[in-house]
Amino acid sequence: MSVTLYHNPKCSTSRKAVDLLQDKGIDAEVVEYLKAGWDAETLNRLAKSTGVGFTGLLRKREEEAKALIERGASDDEIRAAMIANPVLVERPIVETDKGARIGRPLDSVLEIL
Repeated sequence: MSVTLYHNPKCSTSRKAVDLLQDKGIDAEVVEYLKAGWDAETLNRLAKSTGVGFTGLLRKREEEAKALIERGASDDEIRAAMIANPVLVERPIVETDKGARIGRPLDSVLEIL
């Protein structure tokens, strides 16, 4: 099974996701998205496979994310903002052949392992 973890090493929950995958013996591809950035294709896929859409992928603690939600930004506007400012995407996200989950709560990723 292919497993990808979209990871921010400064985030304790994201680090716990790394530990969870290692504890399960899963060798995941780890993508540090703050360095790598996002592309439209990946964000489209994650918005669909998580089932939460673009608004659900937003890290609501970020002021820019709050502003996008308050003004009712379109999916295209949200995606463009995420590409321009990768920190706007919630973390961690685990993606497998079975789908993708935002690791909040962390146990939600177990559904797709």
